[in-house]
Amino acid sequence: MLSKLNIFLSEFIPHAEVDSHPERSLQLATAVLLIEVMRSDAESTDEEQATILRILKERFRLSDAEVAQLSKRGLQTAKAANDFHQFTSLINRELGRYEKVRIIEYMWQVAYADKKISAHENHLMRKVAALLYIPHDDYIAAKMRAKPAEPA
Repeated sequence: MLSKLNIFLSEFIPHAEVDSHPERSLQLATAVLLIEVMRSDAESTDEEQATILRILKERFRLSDAEVAQLSKRGLQTAKAANDFHQFTSLINRELGRYEKVRIIEYMWQVAYADKKISAHENHLMRKVAALLYIPHDDYIAAKMRAKPAEPA
């Protein structure tokens, strides 16, 4: 079921670890997508990095050390990946509509972390939403939920 992704991930994670903990493949796929949002604009900020770490910690209930390790692996994997298909296909197989929309919302949180949305971030978000088969109304709702409240 996860064999193609397991082969790809075995370059970054010892094979036995992937086989004995398939949920780590899903964690890594999510981390890669969040990291790609951070990498998509000209400069990565501390706010974006902190947002990624917070999301991964809360979403997967990981310790600080586990989150740091997942983030490091995610960055290595993101740099080595040619496309998003291996990550989005895993997410499509393993998660339902609500969970996939939450990932889009998390991605928007990373994009909004530096208080500006670049054209590259916008393009990436639309591309990943399409690969995850997210309906447009869910995509917009996720974007609006992630958007920080305007100061009064």
